[in-house]
Amino acid sequence: MAKRRVSKVSKRRLGFFGPICIGLIFYSIFSLLYNGYTIYELSNQKKNLEKKLISLQEQTEELKNDIEKLNDEEYLANYAREHYLYSKDGEYIIHIEEDEIEQSIDKLDSSINKNYAIIFLSFIMFIIIVYIFRKGKKK
Repeated sequence: MAKRRVSKVSKRRLGFFGPICIGLIFYSIFSLLYNGYTIYELSNQKKNLEKKLISLQEQTEELKNDIEKLNDEEYLANYAREHYLYSKDGEYIIHIEEDEIEQSIDKLDSSINKNYAIIFLSFIMFIIIVYIFRKGKKK
């Protein structure tokens, strides 16, 4: 096998075009990866925007229903009584906030739990006292 000699012109061409080709290859790979990442990010953004669009469409439907309801005078009167504490003549309004109701329920629950604890402890004390008296009578 005879070795082929590479001419100086070929070496110069390779020295000139080689880095350019390698640079173009790296640029193409970088562009491909960057554009792929951009497409991935945009698809995620599209999904999020579609979800937001659906929720906004649902909200729009709810608001349209509310507008239709507010055109009804009886519903409007009930709404004003409920939210703005308006009343008819001779009607009294007592407003109880839900926080107050929840607090009173929590207090009731805690007092019930305390009562059960007291009853349970009283029962345990009764059993201990009966045990002590029975043991004292056996001696």
